[in-house]
Formats: sequence, C-alpha cells, structure tokens
Amino acid sequence: MKIAQIAPLAESVPPRLYGGTERMVSYLTEELVAQGHEVTLFASGDSVTSARLVACAPSALRLNPAVRDPVPHHLLMLEHLRQRVGEFDILHFHIDLLHFSLLRTIDTPSVTTLHGRLDLPDLLPFYRVFPDVPLVSISDSQRAPMPPVRWVRTVHHGLPSELYRFSPRATGGYLAFLGRISPEKRPDRAIEMASRSGIPLKIAAKIDTVDMDYWKAEIEPLVHANPLVEFIGEIGEHEKAAFLGEATALLFPIDWPEPFGLVMIEALACGTPVIAFRCGSAPEVIDHGVTGFLVDDLDAAVACIDAAAALDRAKVRGGFERRFTIERVAEDYIQVYHALCGCERPARPPEDLPLTA
Repeated sequence: MKIAQIAPLAESVPPRLYGGTERMVSYLTEELVAQGHEVTLFASGDSVTSARLVACAPSALRLNPAVRDPVPHHLLMLEHLRQRVGEFDILHFHIDLLHFSLLRTIDTPSVTTLHGRLDLPDLLPFYRVFPDVPLVSISDSQRAPMPPVRWVRTVHHGLPSELYRFSPRATGGYLAFLGRISPEKRPDRAIEMASRSGIPLKIAAKIDTVDMDYWKAEIEPLVHANPLVEFIGEIGEHEKAAFLGEATALLFPIDWPEPFGLVMIEALACGTPVIAFRCGSAPEVIDHGVTGFLVDDLDAAVACIDAAAALDRAKVRGGFERRFTIERVAEDYIQVYHALCGCERPARPPEDLPLTA
C-alpha cells in the first residue's frame, strides 16, 4: 500500500528525548516499510526514517527557540499533504484535529489515531460536527468522554521486540518513575511510596514550561528533602533500557484518564513489573498479579512493592511479547487501512451542522 503517515511537528520522528506520539509514529512507520509498504512520512526535517520524508519544518518545534506558535507550521504541513494527496491509498493522521476540515475536500481514505485525552470540554462540540471521520483509539477507556463518533478500532501501542533488552534481575535496588513532571502524573505519590517503603526512587522526567511552577512549588522541595529520591531529568531512548531494566518496579501513580501510557509497556519489555493506579488505560495494559499490580490508593501501592519484586520477570516480558509488539500494531493498522480502502465512504454530513454543543 501507499501510506502517508502525518506526525506532529513538536518532536522529531523519533524524538530525541520525550515524545510518545512521535515515537509510536516512528515505530509504526519503520515496521510498515519493513513489511514492504511504500510509506511517506510528513514530519520535521530532523526526523530519521527509512520511509520517504517530507520535511514540513526544519527541525522539531519544541526544541527550536525561534518557534512561538506551532499552528502555522502544522497548517503548512497540511498544505504540503493536500498538494500530494493523490499519491496515496490511505492517509494516517496523528495530529489530533487540525486536519478534519481538510478531509471534507479530499477523496483519499483516511484514519486518525487520537493520542491524547478526550475529556476536555472544548472537544465535545467539535467532534459532534465531525461524526463521520474514521477514528482509532489507543485504549477503550480513552473513548469514554466522546459523543457518538466513527470509531473503527482500538489499537494498543506496541514496541519493536528487540528495542529493550530483557533484564532477568533488578540489579539497581530502586523504584523508577519515568515520564514528565505534572500534577496528573503524581510524582508526589511516587516520592511518598519511596519514603514509606524505604526503597530509593529515581525520577527520570522532563519538565514542560507549563509545569515549571508545579515543579518549583510542589515537587522540587520533596526531592531535596528526601535522601531516598534522586532526580535525573529527561533521558533519551538509549538510556531507558538500563534505567527501567535495573529497577525493582516502575511506579505509575497517575491521577487522570491516561489514554495509554507508553512507559508501562517499555517497563514490561525490560521485564520490570508496574505498580499502577487504576486510572485510564492502566487496567487494559497491566495483568494484575502477572505483569504488575493495579491499586486504588497509596496504602495498597506501598503494600504491593514486595509482591512486585517477587514477580517472575520472564512472565512480565512474556506479557509484553504476547500483547504489545509493533508487529501486532502494524497488523492491526493494515486491517484498518484495508477496511477503509475497501468500503464505501460514508455520506458527508450537511454543511450547516450546528457549531455549538
């Protein structure tokens, strides 16, 4: 198939540091190319891919200090795509909703994977106006806040099988927190778990500008006050295997409807169990008592640490191999592509749909 993958421009594909969506776009693109498909990637110019690259910005926007507004760059990307749309059998978007009006003007089949949270009030009236756009969710729980829309499938994320080496033993003697510092990720819970268990905690996380006040006021004082806690900062892909593989467990103490949580399956790929709060996608990812534990409060989370350390790490890795490889992801998407290319396009809704909720 001739497939266009349209990525966000905030990060390169793959990202140099943090960037779950761009990382997934990279994994999927490379697997589709390996399977013999003709793939074109619309992304930032510093992306690295075996697909044909259409550079829609010189470099990743987040790391470019000259960029003030990402929207014009994404609209330019859509114009690049519009001029070449006839070259493709299917368009696969990963940029949320900026392209939906464009889809009214083209005939090439498309699918949009929604990677973010969908419970924000501004989204409801928007998706009501576009009930015909084919959508993929990255977890079943992600769909809960949405109005009736055209869901075509849930495709859980996956990783290349050999990306993370299996660690049969946790040699580091620490708990791990990996991701970003933000209120919904609850690093404060992770710090309290370390304090109450007496086990060191290593935090590898980025701090976005929007979360800097939270870091300064809430988390940095906890880190400095606790000798068990070490803040490492943002780490890259090549550092994750050792960071996760040497950990006794990954702490995933979220307090929000996490759409997927890629870090969970990164840990599983290393054989490292996950202690996750029962929010969002976590119950779809973690096999309770096998690949980790699902908890509802801090008392339960702390109580699970010893049990997590005793889990069979080979079975944790086995859970990853059964459910979360990129080969399975690509197979799921190829089925979606064929279904959309082979079916009749739904009738477009009237042009005068209401623009309010």
